Amino acid sequence: MTRFKKVTRVLLLACTALFVFVLAGCGSQSKDTTVKVGINPTDAPIWKIVKANVKKEGINLKITEFSDYNQPNTALSQGELDINAYQHKYFLDAWNKAHHTDIVPIGNTVIQPMAIYSNKIKNINALKDGDKVALPNDASNESRALVLLENAGLIKLDNKTKLATVKNVSENKLNLKFTLLDAAQTARSLDDVTVAVVNGNYASDAKLKPSAALYTEKINESTKPWINFIATNKKDKDNKTYKKVVKAFQTKAVSKEIKKVYGGSAVPAWNTKL
Repeated sequence: MTRFKKVTRVLLLACTALFVFVLAGCGSQSKDTTVKVGINPTDAPIWKIVKANVKKEGINLKITEFSDYNQPNTALSQGELDINAYQHKYFLDAWNKAHHTDIVPIGNTVIQPMAIYSNKIKNINALKDGDKVALPNDASNESRALVLLENAGLIKLDNKTKLATVKNVSENKLNLKFTLLDAAQTARSLDDVTVAVVNGNYASDAKLKPSAALYTEKINESTKPWINFIATNKKDKDNKTYKKVVKAFQTKAVSKEIKKVYGGSAVPAWNTKL
């Protein structure tokens, strides 16, 4: 074999090996599946653990943070997300009805007790006639907040509807003045109102300690509809990859991180049926 032929053969073998290596690399990359998930910013440390868990199974989580309660479902229904994790059943039911969407839960995450906070009084019994109360303005959380006020003995509801509004307040002895705000704004309104009813995640965002709450929602059978979950479009409810993400969330490591991030303002709830 001439020197030229030998060199040519070596080059061909080298190119063939390189080609096989590139194909192998491309093949391994093709096994990775990207799942786009929408969360609220406070949950970022929690989902960092979930991301590491599913990475071992060839799933890459692309996480997008949303600062309000409306964007994640819009993005999910429009295909910009594959799943989201931030809402409870009553919120989702109201959303699906109002927006003609078909989003469904696929796995529980946490329950975040709603609580009453104040920068002006130290005891719920210190509320006076005409005091201002801030409530979330979306249908499900407005109702939840009103039920909380009723349980605290501040008002009574007529119980004629599944989701109450301020119009369903049948007794208000203190003549409390209700201000409806985006849920993300209730904690920020504490300097302008006497008390505010705040969702757990926004209380955490505002650095409000659960121990500082004047009154906190009790976790029992009646609060099951307020359990948060991972959700997707109905057509994808049996997606095996999304179920792996759910399983990766429902772990001891994630439970530990939830307690670290939220303290007592969020409780792991995946052992409870939806």
